[in-house]
Amino acid sequence: MEKMIKIPSQVINADTAQNSLAIDGCPLIEQCLLTAEEKGIMFLEEHVLLFVLRGSVSLTLGTRTYTVGKNEMTLLKKTTAVQYEKRGDPEDGHIYYGMMFSIKDDLIKSFLATTEKITPKGTDGETRAGVHTMTECLITFAASLSPYFHNSAEVYPGQLSLKMKEMLYHLGIGNHSIYQQLMQLYQPARIGIRHIVEEYYTSPVTITELAHLSGRSLSSFKRDFQAAYSMPPAEWMRKKRLEKAKAMLETTRLPVSDICFSLGFENMSHFSRIFKEYHGNPPSFYRH
Repeated sequence: MEKMIKIPSQVINADTAQNSLAIDGCPLIEQCLLTAEEKGIMFLEEHVLLFVLRGSVSLTLGTRTYTVGKNEMTLLKKTTAVQYEKRGDPEDGHIYYGMMFSIKDDLIKSFLATTEKITPKGTDGETRAGVHTMTECLITFAASLSPYFHNSAEVYPGQLSLKMKEMLYHLGIGNHSIYQQLMQLYQPARIGIRHIVEEYYTSPVTITELAHLSGRSLSSFKRDFQAAYSMPPAEWMRKKRLEKAKAMLETTRLPVSDICFSLGFENMSHFSRIFKEYHGNPPSFYRH
Protein backbone atom coordinates (compact mmCIF):
# COMPACT_ATOMS: atom_id res chain seq x y z
CA MET A 1 0.00 0.00 0.00
CA GLU A 2 1.34 3.45 -0.93
CA LYS A 3 1.36 6.00 1.86
CA MET A 4 -0.39 9.32 1.41
CA ILE A 5 1.13 12.51 2.80
CA LYS A 6 -0.78 15.77 3.04
CA ILE A 7 1.47 18.66 2.07
CA PRO A 8 2.11 20.81 4.05
CA SER A 9 -0.03 19.89 7.09
CA GLN A 10 1.53 16.46 7.68
CA VAL A 11 5.14 17.41 7.01
CA ILE A 12 5.94 18.28 10.62
CA ASN A 13 5.81 15.28 12.94
CA ALA A 14 8.03 13.62 15.51
CA ASP A 15 10.23 11.94 12.89
CA THR A 16 10.77 14.74 10.37
CA ALA A 17 10.33 18.02 12.22
CA GLN A 18 14.08 18.66 12.14
CA ASN A 19 13.88 18.67 8.34
CA SER A 20 11.25 21.40 8.12
CA LEU A 21 11.10 25.14 8.54
CA ALA A 22 7.76 26.68 9.43
CA ILE A 23 5.90 29.92 9.98
CA ASP A 24 3.03 29.86 12.52
CA GLY A 25 3.22 26.07 12.69
CA CYS A 26 2.73 25.64 8.94
CA PRO A 27 5.61 23.92 7.09
CA LEU A 28 7.17 26.25 4.59
CA ILE A 29 10.26 24.38 3.44
CA GLU A 30 11.04 20.66 3.73
CA GLN A 31 14.46 19.13 3.24
CA CYS A 32 14.43 15.48 2.12
CA LEU A 33 17.57 13.34 2.23
CA LEU A 34 17.21 9.63 1.41
CA THR A 35 19.57 6.73 0.81
CA ALA A 36 16.76 4.34 -0.23
CA GLU A 37 13.89 4.56 -2.69
CA GLU A 38 10.59 5.97 -1.45
CA LYS A 39 7.19 6.12 -3.10
CA GLY A 40 3.72 7.24 -2.16
CA ILE A 41 1.08 9.87 -2.85
CA MET A 42 1.25 13.57 -2.02
CA PHE A 43 -2.04 15.39 -1.47
CA LEU A 44 -1.19 19.05 -2.06
CA GLU A 45 -2.99 21.53 0.14
CA GLU A 46 -0.83 24.39 -1.16
CA HIS A 47 1.18 25.04 -4.31
CA VAL A 48 4.53 23.23 -4.06
CA LEU A 49 7.78 24.10 -5.80
CA LEU A 50 10.05 21.05 -5.83
CA PHE A 51 13.84 21.29 -6.18
CA VAL A 52 15.78 18.07 -6.89
CA LEU A 53 19.44 18.54 -5.95
CA ARG A 54 20.63 14.91 -6.06
CA GLY A 55 18.97 11.79 -7.52
CA SER A 56 15.59 11.98 -9.27
CA VAL A 57 11.87 11.71 -8.65
CA SER A 58 9.15 10.38 -10.96
CA LEU A 59 5.79 12.14 -10.66
CA THR A 60 2.43 10.90 -11.94
CA LEU A 61 -0.53 13.25 -12.27
CA GLY A 62 -3.51 11.46 -13.78
CA THR A 63 -2.27 9.86 -17.02
CA ARG A 64 0.93 11.92 -17.25
CA THR A 65 4.27 10.82 -15.77
CA TYR A 66 7.51 12.77 -15.87
CA THR A 67 10.88 12.67 -14.13
CA VAL A 68 12.67 15.54 -12.40
CA GLY A 69 16.44 15.00 -12.24
CA LYS A 70 19.42 16.58 -10.51
CA ASN A 71 19.36 20.41 -10.44
CA GLU A 72 15.89 20.48 -11.95
CA MET A 73 12.59 21.70 -10.55
CA THR A 74 8.85 21.53 -11.12
CA LEU A 75 5.78 23.39 -9.92
CA LEU A 76 2.88 21.36 -8.54
CA LYS A 77 -0.39 23.20 -8.07
CA LYS A 78 -2.53 22.83 -4.99
CA THR A 79 -5.65 20.67 -4.74
CA THR A 80 -4.02 17.79 -6.64
CA ALA A 81 -2.90 14.31 -5.66
CA VAL A 82 0.49 13.30 -7.07
CA GLN A 83 2.07 9.84 -7.06
CA TYR A 84 5.82 10.03 -6.52
CA GLU A 85 8.84 7.73 -6.52
CA LYS A 86 12.15 9.13 -5.26
CA ARG A 87 15.40 7.45 -6.30
CA GLY A 88 19.04 8.02 -5.48
CA ASP A 89 21.70 8.13 -8.18
CA PRO A 90 23.89 4.96 -8.07
CA GLU A 91 26.85 7.09 -9.18
CA ASP A 92 26.24 9.56 -6.36
CA GLY A 93 26.00 7.28 -3.33
CA HIS A 94 22.37 6.32 -3.99
CA ILE A 95 21.32 9.59 -2.35
CA TYR A 96 18.16 11.52 -3.10
CA TYR A 97 18.22 15.12 -1.89
CA GLY A 98 15.46 17.61 -2.54
CA MET A 99 13.57 20.57 -1.12
CA MET A 100 9.86 21.34 -1.23
CA PHE A 101 8.54 24.88 -0.84
CA SER A 102 4.89 25.33 0.16
CA ILE A 103 3.77 28.54 -1.50
CA LYS A 104 0.60 30.05 -0.06
CA ASP A 105 -1.60 32.51 -1.89
CA ASP A 106 -0.78 35.09 0.82
CA LEU A 107 2.92 34.92 -0.08
CA ILE A 108 2.18 35.53 -3.77
CA LYS A 109 -0.19 38.37 -2.90
CA SER A 110 2.38 40.03 -0.63
CA PHE A 111 5.17 39.58 -3.17
CA LEU A 112 3.14 41.10 -6.02
CA ALA A 113 2.09 44.04 -3.83
CA THR A 114 5.62 45.01 -2.78
CA THR A 115 7.84 44.03 -5.72
CA GLU A 116 8.96 46.18 -8.60
CA LYS A 117 8.55 44.91 -12.16
CA ILE A 118 10.93 42.01 -12.81
CA THR A 119 12.78 41.86 -16.12
CA PRO A 120 13.61 38.26 -17.04
CA LYS A 121 16.80 37.13 -18.75
CA GLY A 122 16.78 35.83 -22.32
CA THR A 123 16.26 32.21 -21.30
CA ASP A 124 14.11 30.61 -18.63
CA GLY A 125 15.98 27.29 -18.54
CA GLU A 126 12.99 25.11 -19.39
CA THR A 127 14.05 21.67 -20.65
CA ARG A 128 10.72 19.91 -21.23
CA ALA A 129 7.06 20.10 -20.27
CA GLY A 130 6.67 20.50 -16.53
CA VAL A 131 10.42 20.32 -15.77
CA HIS A 132 12.79 23.29 -15.58
CA THR A 133 16.54 23.56 -15.16
CA MET A 134 17.57 25.36 -11.99
CA THR A 135 19.74 28.40 -12.56
CA GLU A 136 23.06 28.78 -10.77
CA CYS A 137 21.40 31.37 -8.51
CA LEU A 138 18.70 28.91 -7.45
CA ILE A 139 21.24 26.14 -6.79
CA THR A 140 23.24 28.54 -4.63
CA PHE A 141 20.05 29.71 -2.93
CA ALA A 142 19.14 26.11 -2.01
CA ALA A 143 22.61 25.59 -0.54
CA SER A 144 22.21 28.75 1.55
CA LEU A 145 19.22 27.19 3.31
CA SER A 146 21.09 24.16 4.66
CA PRO A 147 22.35 25.88 7.86
CA TYR A 148 18.77 26.88 8.69
CA PHE A 149 17.72 23.24 9.07
CA HIS A 150 20.49 22.57 11.60
CA ASN A 151 19.50 25.53 13.77
CA SER A 152 15.78 25.86 13.06
CA ALA A 153 14.99 27.05 16.61
CA GLU A 154 17.08 30.17 15.92
CA VAL A 155 15.38 31.02 12.62
CA TYR A 156 12.85 33.85 12.75
CA PRO A 157 9.65 33.91 10.63
CA GLY A 158 10.80 37.19 9.08
CA GLN A 159 13.97 35.51 7.84
CA LEU A 160 12.00 32.75 6.14
CA SER A 161 9.65 35.26 4.53
CA LEU A 162 12.63 37.09 3.09
CA LYS A 163 14.17 33.82 1.81
CA MET A 164 10.90 32.88 0.09
CA LYS A 165 10.73 36.29 -1.58
CA GLU A 166 14.38 35.92 -2.60
CA MET A 167 13.47 32.64 -4.29
CA LEU A 168 10.59 34.30 -6.16
CA TYR A 169 13.00 36.98 -7.40
CA HIS A 170 15.36 34.28 -8.72
CA LEU A 171 12.43 32.60 -10.49
CA GLY A 172 11.20 35.84 -12.02
CA ILE A 173 14.64 36.76 -13.33
CA GLY A 174 16.01 33.38 -14.43
CA ASN A 175 13.01 31.05 -14.86
CA HIS A 176 10.24 33.30 -16.02
CA SER A 177 8.00 30.53 -17.39
CA ILE A 178 7.63 28.78 -14.05
CA TYR A 179 7.30 32.19 -12.34
CA GLN A 180 4.41 33.09 -14.64
CA GLN A 181 2.77 29.72 -13.96
CA LEU A 182 2.96 30.42 -10.24
CA MET A 183 1.44 33.88 -10.61
CA GLN A 184 -1.41 32.44 -12.70
CA LEU A 185 -2.19 29.89 -9.97
CA TYR A 186 -3.01 32.68 -7.55
CA GLN A 187 -6.73 32.34 -8.33
CA PRO A 188 -7.35 28.64 -9.08
CA ALA A 189 -10.51 27.79 -11.00
CA ARG A 190 -13.11 25.34 -9.86
CA ILE A 191 -12.76 21.88 -11.36
CA GLY A 192 -15.72 19.82 -12.57
CA ILE A 193 -17.19 17.39 -10.02
CA ARG A 194 -17.27 14.46 -12.46
CA HIS A 195 -13.64 14.95 -13.48
CA ILE A 196 -12.44 14.96 -9.87
CA VAL A 197 -14.37 11.97 -8.54
CA GLU A 198 -13.79 9.77 -11.60
CA GLU A 199 -10.05 10.41 -11.37
CA TYR A 200 -9.63 9.99 -7.61
CA TYR A 201 -12.31 7.56 -6.35
CA THR A 202 -9.80 4.67 -6.40
CA SER A 203 -7.34 6.67 -4.26
CA PRO A 204 -7.59 6.62 -0.45
CA VAL A 205 -8.92 10.20 -0.23
CA THR A 206 -11.78 11.45 1.93
CA ILE A 207 -14.85 13.41 0.84
CA THR A 208 -13.35 16.50 2.46
CA GLU A 209 -10.15 16.06 0.44
CA LEU A 210 -12.15 15.59 -2.78
CA ALA A 211 -13.95 18.85 -2.04
CA HIS A 212 -10.56 20.54 -1.63
CA LEU A 213 -9.32 19.01 -4.88
CA SER A 214 -12.33 20.47 -6.70
CA GLY A 215 -11.77 23.95 -5.27
CA ARG A 216 -15.00 23.88 -3.23
CA SER A 217 -16.07 23.97 0.38
CA LEU A 218 -17.39 20.67 1.74
CA SER A 219 -21.00 21.87 1.73
CA SER A 220 -20.70 23.24 -1.81
CA PHE A 221 -19.09 19.99 -3.00
CA LYS A 222 -21.90 17.86 -1.50
CA ARG A 223 -24.56 20.09 -3.07
CA ASP A 224 -22.94 20.03 -6.54
CA PHE A 225 -22.30 16.28 -6.28
CA GLN A 226 -25.94 15.58 -5.44
CA ALA A 227 -27.00 17.61 -8.46
CA ALA A 228 -24.61 15.70 -10.75
CA TYR A 229 -25.18 12.12 -9.49
CA SER A 230 -28.54 12.22 -7.65
CA MET A 231 -26.99 10.63 -4.57
CA PRO A 232 -24.67 11.67 -1.71
CA PRO A 233 -20.91 11.45 -2.47
CA ALA A 234 -20.24 8.94 0.34
CA GLU A 235 -22.79 6.51 -1.10
CA TRP A 236 -21.46 6.88 -4.65
CA MET A 237 -17.84 6.48 -3.53
CA ARG A 238 -18.63 3.34 -1.54
CA LYS A 239 -20.46 1.79 -4.49
CA LYS A 240 -17.69 2.59 -6.99
CA ARG A 241 -14.94 1.36 -4.65
CA LEU A 242 -16.76 -1.91 -3.97
CA GLU A 243 -17.15 -2.48 -7.71
CA LYS A 244 -13.46 -1.69 -8.21
CA ALA A 245 -12.52 -4.05 -5.35
CA LYS A 246 -14.42 -6.93 -7.01
CA ALA A 247 -12.67 -6.25 -10.33
CA MET A 248 -9.25 -6.21 -8.60
CA LEU A 249 -10.01 -9.49 -6.80
CA GLU A 250 -10.91 -11.12 -10.12
CA THR A 251 -8.06 -9.73 -12.21
CA THR A 252 -5.07 -9.36 -9.86
CA ARG A 253 -3.20 -11.40 -7.25
CA LEU A 254 -2.99 -8.57 -4.76
CA PRO A 255 -3.76 -9.60 -1.15
CA VAL A 256 -7.28 -8.72 -0.04
CA SER A 257 -5.85 -6.43 2.63
CA ASP A 258 -3.89 -4.43 0.04
CA ILE A 259 -7.01 -3.98 -2.07
CA CYS A 260 -8.99 -2.96 0.99
CA PHE A 261 -6.60 -0.25 2.19
CA SER A 262 -5.58 1.01 -1.25
CA LEU A 263 -9.22 1.90 -1.96
CA GLY A 264 -9.60 3.87 1.23
CA PHE A 265 -11.42 1.37 3.48
CA GLU A 266 -10.34 1.77 7.09
CA ASN A 267 -10.23 -1.87 8.23
CA MET A 268 -10.66 -5.40 6.91
CA SER A 269 -13.71 -6.37 8.97
CA HIS A 270 -15.67 -3.32 7.80
CA PHE A 271 -14.58 -3.90 4.19
CA SER A 272 -15.54 -7.61 4.26
CA ARG A 273 -18.93 -6.86 5.79
CA ILE A 274 -20.02 -4.17 3.34
CA PHE A 275 -18.48 -6.08 0.42
CA LYS A 276 -20.66 -9.11 1.20
CA GLU A 277 -23.73 -6.91 1.69
CA TYR A 278 -23.19 -5.31 -1.72
CA HIS A 279 -22.04 -8.29 -3.83
CA GLY A 280 -23.74 -11.15 -1.96
CA ASN A 281 -20.48 -13.02 -1.35
CA PRO A 282 -17.34 -12.36 0.73
CA PRO A 283 -14.15 -11.13 -0.97
CA SER A 284 -12.59 -14.63 -0.75
CA PHE A 285 -15.35 -16.01 -3.01
CA TYR A 286 -13.89 -14.14 -6.01
CA ARG A 287 -10.50 -15.75 -5.58
CA HIS A 288 -11.70 -19.34 -6.26
